[in-house]
Amino acid sequence: MTTKTPPETPDAPTPAPTSVRAPAPTGSPTGALNASRTAATAARVLRQLRHDPRTIALLILIPCVMLLLLRYVFDGSPRTFDNIGASLLGIFPLITMFLVTSIATLRERTSGTLERLLAMPLGKGDLIAGYALAFGALAIVQSALATGLAVWFLDLDVTGSPWLLLLVALLDALLGTALGLFVSAFAASEFQAVQFMPAVIFPQLLLCGLFAPRDTMHPALETLSDVLPMSYAVDGMNEVLTHTDMTATFVRDVLIVGGCALLVLCLGAATLRRRTQ
Repeated sequence: MTTKTPPETPDAPTPAPTSVRAPAPTGSPTGALNASRTAATAARVLRQLRHDPRTIALLILIPCVMLLLLRYVFDGSPRTFDNIGASLLGIFPLITMFLVTSIATLRERTSGTLERLLAMPLGKGDLIAGYALAFGALAIVQSALATGLAVWFLDLDVTGSPWLLLLVALLDALLGTALGLFVSAFAASEFQAVQFMPAVIFPQLLLCGLFAPRDTMHPALETLSDVLPMSYAVDGMNEVLTHTDMTATFVRDVLIVGGCALLVLCLGAATLRRRTQ
């Protein structure tokens, strides 16, 4: 007796497994700064700068060399150096920190380092704060050397406390750091980052009161100078130059410069991009 076996039916095709792409990490989930991540970022930046002696020389030595050169340019008129030396003591750190910070941050992005960092649990705020902390540490050294050189070796005649000069110089350097971090988001190459200097720094340099009192300028330019942070940096230096005690105007100037630095740092965190298009 034979039994019929039912015809075999072809197996149903097995559906191909669908791959699920994990969402890209977006840094700190809460958006709040993390102290350990910020400190780690600052330590990494300082380690990189330690192996770049030319950048260290630009940051630390150039303001001192410029002050020394300026002192002997006006060797026959020491009073001229007294009038503008304090202002330049705040301007030189701002310019050098702006230049170095903007290029260093752009280099991180063009090399892909920034993208790799932001793919980890590292928020933009942590990254910007880490950069500000690292360059702020260098700004302390830079400002201390420049202030000590101007006051104790170049005989800059200061009526107020040299420590107040150091405070304004440090805030100016931090402002330069913040501006450099901010404008680096809009540059596609290191050459473009340098090109931002005439647009961001030179107008402030011309309108800050270094070359002419701001109240003698055209009213439109005077109004424009009132909203530029370098104007208050120069005013703060001049307050120390002419007053023995801390004045209300000096406190106002210091708060404005510090507030502008903090505001620009926040804008830098908001506009930071992972890569250069």
